[in-house]
Amino acid sequence: MAHCVQTQRVMRTPDRIHPPLREPGLVTGGDRSPTPTKWHHRFARVEGVRLHWAELGVSTAKPPLVLLHGLNDCYRTWRQLGPRLAGDRRVLMPDLPGHGLSARPDASYELRWYAHVMARWLEAAGVEHADLVGHSLGGGVAQMMLLECPERIRRLVLVSSGGLGRQIAVSLRLASIPFVVERLGQPFMGPCTRLAVKLTGDVLSNEDTARLCAINAQSGSARAFARTVRDIVDWRGQRRTFFQRAHELSTLPPIAVFWGERDTVIPISHAEALAKAVDGVRVTRFEACGHYPHHEKPDAFVAALRDFLDSTDVRPARLRREVSGRAGACRNADAPANLVPLQNCR
Repeated sequence: MAHCVQTQRVMRTPDRIHPPLREPGLVTGGDRSPTPTKWHHRFARVEGVRLHWAELGVSTAKPPLVLLHGLNDCYRTWRQLGPRLAGDRRVLMPDLPGHGLSARPDASYELRWYAHVMARWLEAAGVEHADLVGHSLGGGVAQMMLLECPERIRRLVLVSSGGLGRQIAVSLRLASIPFVVERLGQPFMGPCTRLAVKLTGDVLSNEDTARLCAINAQSGSARAFARTVRDIVDWRGQRRTFFQRAHELSTLPPIAVFWGERDTVIPISHAEALAKAVDGVRVTRFEACGHYPHHEKPDAFVAALRDFLDSTDVRPARLRREVSGRAGACRNADAPANLVPLQNCR
């Protein structure tokens, strides 16, 4: 991999996109007083894509924690939580390809492509074994990474995750119409980001909203967004589900699912359906909470995450019945019908 992995520390980026890179933060650990946390911003070229990630904390006996953001989001979605989680471990918050401060190449943006690039990124970042958290699209990427690099994932947390059922917001179904967003949408990426933030609960501060709008207004964002949506969503809903390829996994890590009870983007019923089909899945419901529990209920979110990651009595998840990926026989017999759209089985 030496030819495709090159890492360098980054001191600054253009102020018009993200001023400044160094973020303030506090870490509280046990009875210790809060101490300043230094944010490190790094880039690596992986599979020809220049990727950015923010990093907090230092390596300890605990495995690193990797936090994957959702569609049209960036590493800053974890800005308030990262320092609170980095008191006893290394925390890495990457920008997915086509997002944040990472490059926006002319690529397929298929889910398996994301997973392949991010699996190689773990190598670039020196992460041999990690706990993985994925929100929304990041949850779908995390699921696919179980196929790419299962040996690197110790525990998996899916937050309001894609890829667990058919239903999804109408706005994303409309965005899947071929070529409309990709060819015409770039001038509207900033304003549409602001609208999306408002429609999903207005959970960001004015500063964070302004920065996310500026980031998503960068050239190439509409292409990345459109191709991503087109791969995972059609007019009927989500096209990719966990169970389509679950049969390829010989083992599963311990899995937790976090979901807001009032999620209007992806319904909480997907979490419940997964728990019924897979033994050992821990489901945490957040009351009076929408699609972003890490923003809306940060204290409860951190407590639940720490409890799962540090627990000594969790066990690997297990499919209740072997799932065949062959055409005509790809449904898990114990899974609700909406988990596995048969027309997408390969």
